[in-house]
Amino acid sequence: MARSFRLRPARTVLESPVMQTHLPTLRQLRYLVALAEHHHFGRAAEACFATQSTLSAGLQELETLLGATLVERTKRKVLMTPLGEAVVARARDVLRGAEDIADLVRAAGQPLAGELRLGVIPTIAPFLLPRVLPELRRSYPDLRLVLREDLTARLLERLANAELDVALLALPYDAPDMETLSLAEDPFVLACPAGHPLAARETVTGADLADADLLLLEEGHCLRDHALAACALAAPSRRGEDILGTSLGTLVQMVASGLGVTLLPELAVAGGVLRGTDLVTRPLAGGGARRLGLAWRKSSARKDEFRLLGRTLFPG
Repeated sequence: MARSFRLRPARTVLESPVMQTHLPTLRQLRYLVALAEHHHFGRAAEACFATQSTLSAGLQELETLLGATLVERTKRKVLMTPLGEAVVARARDVLRGAEDIADLVRAAGQPLAGELRLGVIPTIAPFLLPRVLPELRRSYPDLRLVLREDLTARLLERLANAELDVALLALPYDAPDMETLSLAEDPFVLACPAGHPLAARETVTGADLADADLLLLEEGHCLRDHALAACALAAPSRRGEDILGTSLGTLVQMVASGLGVTLLPELAVAGGVLRGTDLVTRPLAGGGARRLGLAWRKSSARKDEFRLLGRTLFPG
């Protein structure tokens, strides 16, 4: 006699209780990334707006969840284990993806509303923002702007790690992973004491500056490279290399003290960087300039908002 069999439907992989593992939360991954960046529990907690005990507990929960040690803790330092470094790299990708999802939803609603984290380099921020922020607030009252001033390389790193949404900086700058939008030209001018021989010139050439005591910002400021390119110089004079400024204000004071001459962007001059000095400015014969623009992640869903922001910052 033939026997009949009832076939049971096979369980899918998703239905298997063995395969249903708990996944890390975004908060836990953010804690891990912050610790990898700061190598200090207190500073990492501050960056995450959390208490140190909360961050530490979150990381312990993450390690327990994954069944692996990600952080090497000693009395003197905090290090990532090799596995921890690999997890941090992937955690950054996950956090960027989550930011892009939030941006996509935000961009579908009211433009330039809610939080927007803007990074600005220090040779732009104090001279442009006081002039344009009042109009930005009037035009977009629901926008909550969070500003971060830093050097270009660090801003782009924060942008890549989804700690910033967009950055206002000087171009050109090598940033292949970013999309950029050029907004305005910012010409360079020579700044020198009124009695300096170059003050008698209508325009100044690169040859005039080759033998001058040209003072520039220290390494790390993109303005240094842009200024040298504007006057077609490979480097300032030896004396100029020995005296480096940490800010445009410092450069101006050194020039006012008779230590040399410098190149300044017109944006800074219009913003009052020479106020309180007797320095005069002269244009460069070649009309050298830096370009001001915005940079954002290519994957960002807020591109239209950033273009709108650019038109608001530079309406002309």
